[in-house]
Amino acid sequence: MARQLTGYRIRERRRQLGLTQAGVAKSVGISPSYLNLIEANKRAIAGSILRRITELLDLDPETLTGRTEQRMVDDLEELAAEPMLRDLGLDQTSTGELIGRHPTWVNALLTCWRAYRDQAQTASALSDRLNQDPALADAVHQILTHVTAVRSASEILDANDDLEPDRRRRFHHILSTESAQLSDVVQALAAFFDKPHTRTRSVTAAEEVDDVIIERGNHFPALEQAADDLARQVRGHGDVPLSALADYLKQSHQVTVSSRAPTNTGGVRFRNLCTYDSDTRTLVFLDHASIPTRQFQMARLAAELGARDAIEAETEDPLLTSPSSQAQAFRAFASYVASALILPYERFRADAIEVRYDIEVLRQRYNASFEQIAHRLVALRRPGQEGIPFGFLRANPAGFTTKRFPLPGLPLPRHGHGCPLWAIYGAFQTPGRVLRHVVQFPDNARYLFVAGTVVKQPATFHEPSVPYAVMLACDVIHADQTVYADGLDLNGPSPAIVPVGPSCRLCPRLDCLYRAEEPIVGRPAA
Repeated sequence: MARQLTGYRIRERRRQLGLTQAGVAKSVGISPSYLNLIEANKRAIAGSILRRITELLDLDPETLTGRTEQRMVDDLEELAAEPMLRDLGLDQTSTGELIGRHPTWVNALLTCWRAYRDQAQTASALSDRLNQDPALADAVHQILTHVTAVRSASEILDANDDLEPDRRRRFHHILSTESAQLSDVVQALAAFFDKPHTRTRSVTAAEEVDDVIIERGNHFPALEQAADDLARQVRGHGDVPLSALADYLKQSHQVTVSSRAPTNTGGVRFRNLCTYDSDTRTLVFLDHASIPTRQFQMARLAAELGARDAIEAETEDPLLTSPSSQAQAFRAFASYVASALILPYERFRADAIEVRYDIEVLRQRYNASFEQIAHRLVALRRPGQEGIPFGFLRANPAGFTTKRFPLPGLPLPRHGHGCPLWAIYGAFQTPGRVLRHVVQFPDNARYLFVAGTVVKQPATFHEPSVPYAVMLACDVIHADQTVYADGLDLNGPSPAIVPVGPSCRLCPRLDCLYRAEEPIVGRPAA
């Protein structure tokens, strides 16, 4: 699992200030040997000790583990999980120290690994095309047919010196014709493989968008300002958000909002239970779209039309390397503006603190969904006006990660599944109820997990509902600021604290009854 880099950063900062271990330990109220274990990253810290150390060294607890370094830790562990490295006995606990001592070498290693993975995925994709694409299969068949004809005609000409002139001309014509057709097929095949879409990259457009959001801490001041400007315009159309948004779209952008029965889609794809026709300037919802869905989607369209310049400026980030990733980023940033529009920063943060981050109360107060509230809580990162630093994870009923925002030190899976004991998976067993756990990872780091389900309501009796689970996570040091810590023992040993890992493949807890597969990294020798 990802080990925090907290200890290494504390040691580096102490040395920068010219302080001794003994002096810092005395000021903090711990023994020098314990501080030595902390700096060696062999002891996790939280609570009052962490506060005293950060105050003494003038450190921000959230920057002790940088986002860039944490992604390097995650990538190193993904590299260590490669089957070809399984027998090397790589020690997962050394990743933080390796990054701390040799960051440039780590970058070089990861660059080579990503290049290898890109090439492997490209080869795999081309193999799939050859095996499954009917056009390519037909092209290969044509090549074999023409090669066979050329070979047969050549053998006849080579073996028969006394052929009549007419027959010899006929075989020469066959050679010429088949060779020309063979050349055409090969050129067409080469042109096909030369197209950009035949290449694959390990970093998808969605992953590039995730990296931009994570790099910026999921806080975009320019988009917050654009949302404030847009909110002032919308408020001019009334105090009820739903009707004010509809009137703003009508008066400012000539957009008509309407509804349609789910049995009458006319073959049009309805994404998020709505569709927008830019030609007719019509936003159409399906009848079973909820009020939070209607409010958010109207806000997003208002953002796309009324804050386009601010959104497009954010898509010029150099991490977005393709038109596809820029298009996905535009949609993500429009959603960000929509969230800031219906959940304005200062008011929402004040309300969240007042109700101690009770998602259900906030959901009712703002007429929003569980997921919309969770998203906005993650974005409360304005300098000097921060909320609790939350991580975010969303999973489908198969347990597969569909959206994530990690925390420094907290390993959230980029792909696939996390630990089956995480609250996000337990939430599916109690739909409609919020589940909370205090968990402890093998490195003794503790977090508060809060999870609930979000259900896409069916349109008709014959359609199944589509549930998702959403989870917020924060360091246990912040847990007492939330209602979800009430009645929980956050510090001492307790049966209520759930021992978890990042995933079975990366977890050293060999005695876990829920283990689905053996650990790849750090497993004991046979």
